[in-house]
Parts: sequence; C-alpha cells; structure tokens
Amino acid sequence: MGSVVGLTYYPVKGCAGTSVDEALVTPAGLAHDRSFMVVGEDGVYRTQRRHPRLAVIRPVVGADGERLTLHAPGHGAVEVEVDTVGARRPVDLFGTAYRGIDQGQAVADWLSGVLGAPSRLVRVPPEHERVTDGRTPGTAGYADSGTLHLLSRSTLDLLHRELAARGAHPLPMNRFRPNIVVDGWDEPHTEDRAHRMTVGGAELAYAKLAVRCAVTLVDQESGEGAGPEPLRTLAGYRRAAGGGVAFGTKLSVLRTGKVSVGDEVDVSLWGPSEL
Repeated sequence: MGSVVGLTYYPVKGCAGTSVDEALVTPAGLAHDRSFMVVGEDGVYRTQRRHPRLAVIRPVVGADGERLTLHAPGHGAVEVEVDTVGARRPVDLFGTAYRGIDQGQAVADWLSGVLGAPSRLVRVPPEHERVTDGRTPGTAGYADSGTLHLLSRSTLDLLHRELAARGAHPLPMNRFRPNIVVDGWDEPHTEDRAHRMTVGGAELAYAKLAVRCAVTLVDQESGEGAGPEPLRTLAGYRRAAGGGVAFGTKLSVLRTGKVSVGDEVDVSLWGPSEL
C-alpha cells in the first residue's frame, strides 16, 4: 500500500509551491492551489513556458487566506491584501474565457519588474465555476487541466534509470510540480491504474494521464531553461496515445477532507492504464 510523502500547493499559477505536512482537499484541490494567476495586460495567462522566471517567485498565503506575500531574489517582497469582492476582469486560460479579480497596482508593478514584462495578478472569484474534463470530471481554480496532480516516487525512479542510461543527470521531483507524492508503490506508473482511492479524509478519482509540457524543462530553483530533459527521454517510453508524453495522473475530488503526510493511499478501484 502506498502512502503520502509529499503535499504541495501552488498559490499562484506557474510560481513556486508551498510544501506542507497537511492540507484540506477542497472540490478544487488542495486549499489555495492555483487561486491566483499572473496575466498580461490583455488578460492572457502567463506560464513558465514563456516566462520561466515565474518559478523563482515564492508565494506565502497567510493563515486566514486574506494576505498573500510574494518573494523573488533581487526584488524583495510585496504584500497583497487579498481582494475577493472587487470588479471582475476577463482573463484567458488556454483560449477559454474566465473572470478574475485584479489584485492592484502595487503587485502588478512588482511582478512586471520580476518578469520584465507588464503583468498583473488576478484571483479566482468566489463564483468561479470551471469543469475539468477526463474520466471523472472535476473543478479547478486556474490549474492547467485537472484538480489534483499525483506522482509516485517509483515513477520518478524509473525515469532516473532511463536518464542514467543516456548519461543524463537525475531530476528533482519539483520539475513535475505534483500536489501529492506517493511512496510504497513498487511498480512504476502504478498511479495510471489507481482509479479510485481514499487518502486521509478525502476520496479521489482518476481523471486522466498528466501530459507533460515544456515547464518540465525549467530549473525550478533558478527559473532558467535547463536543456531537453526530461522530455527527450520520456518520449522514448511514455508517449501518450493522444500525443505528447505522460507522467503522473490528474485526479478529481469525490469527497473533501484533510490529507496529511503519512496517510495511506487506499485504492478501492483499479483499472487499465490509458497510455
């Protein structure tokens, strides 16, 4: 039986994560996950694919969720009194129109300086309704394509063996930005077949494979591109039927509840891999 060895939420889409010992699983994933998003002046989302320096921005959410502090090397910090009632503005996420609440000029100026491009920060409005697709539909804030991203250590260990065979170096787990990391599954990619599970007080269901993009090429500590790995190696053994390469899975929430590092992952329904 697997167990949780890592929990991370990402308050601002594309920015660094916050690792915790326990977290509340909401219908939209770990509490505060991708509640905020950096956009251009046109409202189009910013991503590490084009702005890798997002990775060096480290958000801290206050205990009550009413304050957000952003830190970046060489730029100090900026504090945001989170606005959940302000005017809505249109935002674009992967070509789909949503709404966001602009968080003000001070944080906009700070982000623009860090990224070297005019930028603003928006928050998901309370009435945000977004349905994510997959075998089990879910909902999410500004996450790419699913509620929760789960990855196992054995899956990463296999990648390390494949990288070593090419003479390449191992990569840290944070290249893949998972919400939940599981250890104890001896077989790599066991998560592909775990279709329904209980973790702590939450019940989760498989939505789809996590198809990887160029964000995995960004060093999450330096905010710089770091070469062709892992996509080059993954392309050799993890090609998805619909295109791209798959590594980890996306899950939807059937029952909310608290999850903690050390919780067992009790799989109640196994199914075939969709790779």
